[in-house]
Amino acid sequence: MAKMHSRRRGKSGSTKPIQKEAPKWIELSSKEIEDKVNELYEAENDPSDIGRILRDRHGVPDVKSATGKSISKILEKSGKKMEYPEDLLNLMQKAIRLRKHLESNNKDIQNKRAVQLTESKVRRLVKYYKKKGEIDQKWYYTPEKAKLIVEE
Repeated sequence: MAKMHSRRRGKSGSTKPIQKEAPKWIELSSKEIEDKVNELYEAENDPSDIGRILRDRHGVPDVKSATGKSISKILEKSGKKMEYPEDLLNLMQKAIRLRKHLESNNKDIQNKRAVQLTESKVRRLVKYYKKKGEIDQKWYYTPEKAKLIVEE
């Protein structure tokens, strides 16, 4: 399959094998893992950072196979749902960084194209999350809104 914004083929990547049950060598129980997830979130870590910390420091290779729930579902269950999904926030941060670069380097044509592509991805993702019901139906992307959201 071709890449999103070029007509070339992308690199083929490996996928994680599907594990139906947790490995037997994990020392933490599913309740302890859920408590650790909540504790790490309260320490202002993003869900992707939480997964990496659990993998590197606590020996939990996959939270979903160990607990039966993803990190975002664990946080949602404990009432700590994020206002905007993490992937959307990361793309908005990237778009803001690119726009900031463009302010001081307005002749950077490659960067102008990168801004267009990144904001296109943001709009596509917003459309998806509206369908899914995770974002308000009246919300739309503007660079000013994104700057306010990211700086919060």
